[in-house]
Amino acid sequence: MLKQSAAAVFLLVALTVTTFAADPIVGDWRTQSGETAAIAPCGGGNFCVTLKTGTYAGTKIGTLANTGGRYKGKITDPATNKTYTGKASISGTQMKMQGCVLGGLICQAQTWIRK
Repeated sequence: MLKQSAAAVFLLVALTVTTFAADPIVGDWRTQSGETAAIAPCGGGNFCVTLKTGTYAGTKIGTLANTGGRYKGKITDPATNKTYTGKASISGTQMKMQGCVLGGLICQAQTWIRK
């Protein structure tokens, strides 16, 4: 009986840790233009953004780091190959992805939806 209880507690703790270990940005997202972008851990606490569908499928378009619930890093427009200061924030199933130049003076934002 004690072994079964210990196993049940261990399983519950393992599931809880696994659930909270996944960062909310990780997963597949539908971009504003309809492509699918995958966001996955890529080392050093960073998350890489790679297009899965569309003209630029397979292209890495960004790297973001979690800065306390918000994300900051670099985002590249694959059509122009220009890189911008990027940031993202998540609210429910939506992510606001923003790229800026001139220290944040000029920005362009998109809303992506979790798939």
